[in-house]
Amino acid sequence: MKPITGKDRLLQTLQHQDVDEVPWVPYAGVHAGKLTGFSAIEVLTDKDKLLQSLLRVNEVYHPDGQPVVFDLQLEAEIYGCKLLWATDSPPSVATHPLAETDQIPNWLPTPDSGRLPLVLDTMREMKARVGAHTALFGLVTGPLTLASHLRGMELFLDLVYNPDYVKRLIEQCRAVAEEIARFYLAAGMDVIALVDPLVSQVSPRNFTQYLTEPYTQLFSTIRAQNAYSALFVCGDATKSLEVMCKTSPDILAVDENIDMLQAKPITDRYNVVLAGNIPLTTRMLLGSQMDNMQFVVDFLEQLDHRNLILSPGCDMPYDTPIDNVIGCLQAVRNPHETRHLLASYQAEQPNLESVVLPDYKHLARPLVEVFTLDSAACPACGYMLAAAQDAVGSMSEAIDLVEYKFTRKENVARAMKMGIHNLPVIFINGEMKFSSLIPERELLVGEIRKAFREPSA
Repeated sequence: MKPITGKDRLLQTLQHQDVDEVPWVPYAGVHAGKLTGFSAIEVLTDKDKLLQSLLRVNEVYHPDGQPVVFDLQLEAEIYGCKLLWATDSPPSVATHPLAETDQIPNWLPTPDSGRLPLVLDTMREMKARVGAHTALFGLVTGPLTLASHLRGMELFLDLVYNPDYVKRLIEQCRAVAEEIARFYLAAGMDVIALVDPLVSQVSPRNFTQYLTEPYTQLFSTIRAQNAYSALFVCGDATKSLEVMCKTSPDILAVDENIDMLQAKPITDRYNVVLAGNIPLTTRMLLGSQMDNMQFVVDFLEQLDHRNLILSPGCDMPYDTPIDNVIGCLQAVRNPHETRHLLASYQAEQPNLESVVLPDYKHLARPLVEVFTLDSAACPACGYMLAAAQDAVGSMSEAIDLVEYKFTRKENVARAMKMGIHNLPVIFINGEMKFSSLIPERELLVGEIRKAFREPSA
C-alpha cells in the first residue's frame, strides 16, 4: 500500500476523515529566511531567495501543509499603501490612500500587479517541487484587514457613522480577495486562506452586518473550484466563533487568545476543522524546545483529533529558534515518546517579583499602556497601538504612552503580574479599558480624560 503523505493527511482531515496523526502546518513566513540567512526583506522581494527558504522549511520542518507567502500588505501595496520595511518582520502599512476620501478603487489586480509575479512564480515552482507530498496554502488578505489598510483608523469610525461606505469598501475588498484567490488556485494552491486578523477587533454584530455575506460568498467560490478554504483570525475572537463558522470555511485558524477546549465544540458543531494554536512568543520565540514539546503533547491529549490541525497561532516570528519548531514537529509525530522524555521536566516560571509596576494612584499625568504581541508584525496589535497614538495625539494635555511587546520576556512577566490573558489590550492608569476591541477616538479620549487628577502630595 502506498504510504500516506503529509498532503494526504491534511486533505483527509479537511474531508473529515480519521487520520494516523494530527496534521502539522508550521506558518513559516519571513521565518523561512531564518533557515537560509536571508532577511525578511529579501524573502519577500527576491523570488530565488524566497524559493530557497521555502524549500529549506519543507526539508527541515516536514510540514503536512505549508504557506508560500505570509504578507498581509501585498494587496495593500498594489492599491497604493506605502510600506515600512523591516529586516526581521513583514512590512507594515505606513500610509492609507483612502484616509481622506470616500472614493473606492473600482479596478481589480492582474497577475502582473505589484509583487504578484514573484508570488505566483514561487507558487508554481513549489507546486512542482513539493506539491506531491505537501499541501500548499495561498494566503489572501481578508476584506476587513485590507479595508483597514486602505482607510486607516477612519474605518473604525465608519463602522458606526458611515455603514453604507463600509459595505461598499468591503465589497470591493472581497472582489480583490476573490481575484487573488483565482490567481493562486491557477498556480496550484490546495488551500486558500483568508487571513483577516482584524476580525477579532469587531463585535459579532458588526461581523454579521459587514462580513457574513462577503465571507460566505468567498468560501463558496473557492469550494466551487474544488479547493479548500480557511479563515485565519488573530486576537480574542471568542465572541465571534459561531458567526465565523456560519460562513462555512473548511478551516478556522486561531491564535493563543482562543481557548481551544472552548472553541472545538463550536467548530465541530459546524463541521469546521480547527487549526492552532502554539503560542508565538511565550513558547515559540522565548521558550525552550522542551517548553514547545510540552505544549504540543498537552494540546494533543486534551483535544479530539478529528477535525484538528496543529499549527503556530500565527506567522512565526523571524527569530523563532529552529530547535523550538523541530521540537513541535517531534512532539506531533511521536507524542508518546515525547511524553516519556518530558516525565521529569519542569518549565521555568517567570520571575514576577522582579517586575516593578508604576505607582498608578500617584501618577503626575495619565499613563496609557498598550500590550501587544508585536505591533510591527500583527495588524490587530498595530491598529490598537495606532488608536492609542491617535487619541493621545489629538489631545493637548501631557500624556504618557508606552507599548509592551510580548517579544520580550520582561513584558510577558509584566502582563502576567497585571492579570492580562488576551492581546491586544489598552490600560489607562493601571486599569484595563479595551481588550481585543479597537476603540473609537472619542471613546478612548474620554477614558483618558477621566484619568486626569492632581498628583498626590
